[in-house]
Amino acid sequence: MFLSEGFDIENAWISALLLLWYFSGYICSSKLVPVSQYVGTVLVCLLGVACLRGWGRWKNSEYLQFISILEETKTNHTPANKVRSLQNKEGTQHFSFDLCDRKLSKGGVSLLKPEPRLRGAADSVLNSVRTLPCHIISFLIAHSFGRRMLYPGSVGLLQKAMRPMLQQGQARLIEEFDGQRNKLVACDGNNIDTMFVDRRRDGGQNGQTLVICCEGNAGFYEVGCMNTPLEGGYSVLGWNHPGFGGSTGVPFPQNEANAMDVVIQFAIHKLGFQLTDIVIYAWSIGGFTATWAVMSYPEIQSIVLDASFDDLLPLALKVMPDSWRPLVQHTVRQYMNLNNAEQLLKYQGPVLLIRRTRDEIITTTGPEDIMSNRGNNLLLKLLQFRWYPKIMTDEGVRVVRQWLGASSHLEEMSVYSGYEVDDDWCTSVLQSYQADRDVLFPWSVGEDMTVEGRRQLALFLARKYMQNFDTTHCTPLPATEFHSPWRL
Repeated sequence: MFLSEGFDIENAWISALLLLWYFSGYICSSKLVPVSQYVGTVLVCLLGVACLRGWGRWKNSEYLQFISILEETKTNHTPANKVRSLQNKEGTQHFSFDLCDRKLSKGGVSLLKPEPRLRGAADSVLNSVRTLPCHIISFLIAHSFGRRMLYPGSVGLLQKAMRPMLQQGQARLIEEFDGQRNKLVACDGNNIDTMFVDRRRDGGQNGQTLVICCEGNAGFYEVGCMNTPLEGGYSVLGWNHPGFGGSTGVPFPQNEANAMDVVIQFAIHKLGFQLTDIVIYAWSIGGFTATWAVMSYPEIQSIVLDASFDDLLPLALKVMPDSWRPLVQHTVRQYMNLNNAEQLLKYQGPVLLIRRTRDEIITTTGPEDIMSNRGNNLLLKLLQFRWYPKIMTDEGVRVVRQWLGASSHLEEMSVYSGYEVDDDWCTSVLQSYQADRDVLFPWSVGEDMTVEGRRQLALFLARKYMQNFDTTHCTPLPATEFHSPWRL
């Protein structure tokens, strides 16, 4: 019934449009002849192109083999058939097919939302009307250049320029590491391109741990931070952001969290890992999905954040004009709220922060000012508001900031030894507190301690939770710098 009504309405509209054109003089023999000649020429050209393409494919032995392998894979969907190789003059070439796994998760995933300001009903309505232009502009900014500035890897031109490198990286993962490529369907319908390297059969201890890698805003698993845990002998699962490489969609926070969720579900239900066997490793902006993962799956073994930050807003304000400040604040909080610290504060497990001492990306002034590195704020928020508030009093914050301001390893050690930090004493104090109470964070350890004792513990904990790496933002992290976070 509804279908026939729809056709009647559509036919009525078409008839009315044709009548309007006729009475306006657009439909007449003198004007239809040139148009029909033009349309006919275009159709003949398109037909010729299609014929040439079909003839070229029919004569191409590689394409014929590709079609036969693709049809075989559709009927027999095995890992061996997903990637089949053939020899040619240039060496070995691989065909990889975009065959998606079934949907593993249902429903949306939850995100932490900014707290709304409390207003009366009348004030709320008036404020909504007054701020409507700001909402519209924020939406347009976020969905146009804002998203592309935040995630340049989603820009088609960049992906096209990097395609040979990405194909080479993907082939390397498959050939050298026996990587398994899978496409997962997130709860929002986006296809998430993943690569899994299984080291469990190698017999090493690291191979029993799965490291899920979260790439940066221009990173792809084909050439990204997957290589660091791979060199360390771990089992590794890499994935691309929505809109990156073989993944579909756009990388807004909700889509990012949906993608991370289906990756974890895949690791558990398809790859057979327990949450306690999973480590989340993130570089740069990948810290958002990594912190969301440990917040949502608190049984995850640990998290390693490399060159990441506490909150996107200070970094966004750095690159935009001061006059845009209210608009930037509204746009970030409503559409791009990458609140890493807020999410990480809800995780009870081990954490390791890796700070690049010459980082030029996540500093609010410049790489020469190490105190403007937003990784510092991430550490301070963890120590002060989540774990050890009694230790991180004003004096504790002061000595940790002094340690963070050290510009070299030598200066860092000078600050540490200047306060005569006794590592053994600090460890015993924390272990005694844990054994007597076995409570969740935040701990009240340090409540009845001298100022000197709190200073020692503050510096000891800062050094355990943060590791400095003397390099810039985009330098690959060596496998020797990647290790499990400290725990008592």
